[in-house]
Amino acid sequence: MLRQSSTRPATRPSSSRTRRGALRGSAALLALLLASGCDEAPQGRAANAAAAQPAPPPPEVTVVTIRRQEVPVTTVLPGRTVAFREAAVRPQVNGVIRERLFAEGQVVRAGQPLYQIEPAPYQAALAAAEAALARAEASERSAELTVNRYRPLARANAVSQQMLDNAEAALAQARADVAAARAEVEAARINLGYTRVTSPIDGRTGRSAVTPGALVTANQATPLVTITQLDPIYVDVTQPTASLLRQRRDIASGALRRASADQARAWLILEDGSEYPHPGQVQFAEVIVDSGTGSVTLRAVFPNPEGLLMPGMFIRARIEEGVTDRALLVPQQAVMRTPRGEPMAYVVNAEGVVEQRVLRTTRAIGTNWLVTEGIQEGDRVIVEGVMRVRPGARVNATEATPQQTAQDAQRPPAATPAPPARAAGG
Repeated sequence: MLRQSSTRPATRPSSSRTRRGALRGSAALLALLLASGCDEAPQGRAANAAAAQPAPPPPEVTVVTIRRQEVPVTTVLPGRTVAFREAAVRPQVNGVIRERLFAEGQVVRAGQPLYQIEPAPYQAALAAAEAALARAEASERSAELTVNRYRPLARANAVSQQMLDNAEAALAQARADVAAARAEVEAARINLGYTRVTSPIDGRTGRSAVTPGALVTANQATPLVTITQLDPIYVDVTQPTASLLRQRRDIASGALRRASADQARAWLILEDGSEYPHPGQVQFAEVIVDSGTGSVTLRAVFPNPEGLLMPGMFIRARIEEGVTDRALLVPQQAVMRTPRGEPMAYVVNAEGVVEQRVLRTTRAIGTNWLVTEGIQEGDRVIVEGVMRVRPGARVNATEATPQQTAQDAQRPPAATPAPPARAAGG
């Protein structure tokens, strides 16, 4: 009895500890479930709220539909003006300048007197030549009379044939002396005329190198004055040979159309950026390439009635290369650069999705790039809103009106236009 009573109290503490451990495990599990429920509730509510909000609308962009068109193709080349004619006036006889007959900077005509050299020595030389001519002519008449008298006498054997032959030889010599004397007279008269120095061309005079009283010599190295004809005036521009070869290939293939293969119209841009009002004409291209620059010289002629152009001025000439009938022009504001530096543009396809196109440009025409690769007729190029789009994004495209296009062309582009990268022939 005593053993049984002693064993029962020993079993009660074990069951009590078991119940307390179970209660503690249930409480921990309940706390864990409550904590996880508290964490999941805000996340679920946020996901539900996000799913309930509507998706943002596609960005709005403005596009221009590319069409083929007839466009005149021009190129801008550097150059300098050259006088149409330039004459360095030098004396042709020796003497002292007695008078200057023009004002420096004056416009003169061909044949107008410029200087008067002392004529007295040349007048005396002319008089002496005329006297020698008279003496020779008198000897000629005497010899002619002698021959006329000897001829009938020789036929009658009154004089010998030798005497007649001598008389005829004397007549021939007298005639030669007359011819020489006449030449001397003409030379003296020419030298006397040279004492009056005249302008060889129409033009404007420069500074006079001599004053009255100066001694000058025939054909001296220093000119007395320089006459320059300014109307019309030449403009010499340099063109790289690669550009010239490309242009000739385009004309031969029909890509460029020109009325004349040897001549083209030209316009000038002056040093201050203004346009010269009178167009000119390209006359010819040099056939020799400058080995130092790898370029050829083109010569154009321009009217210069106001005298605005002066020899030696630096200018830029816009040369008309020809007309291309099916040109694709992309506005400069739509052209950007890829990370590799290639020109590119964003195009909206038929599904309203943005595509990136790498372009091949050749030249700038006004506010557009002439594109030969990367764009096709009918493509819609984004001109406004390019900073809000990316390739593969869906957009709402609005076609630009002609008025908007003109206004955009007058505004500077948002991004720096890409230069003509990968252009054939530079």
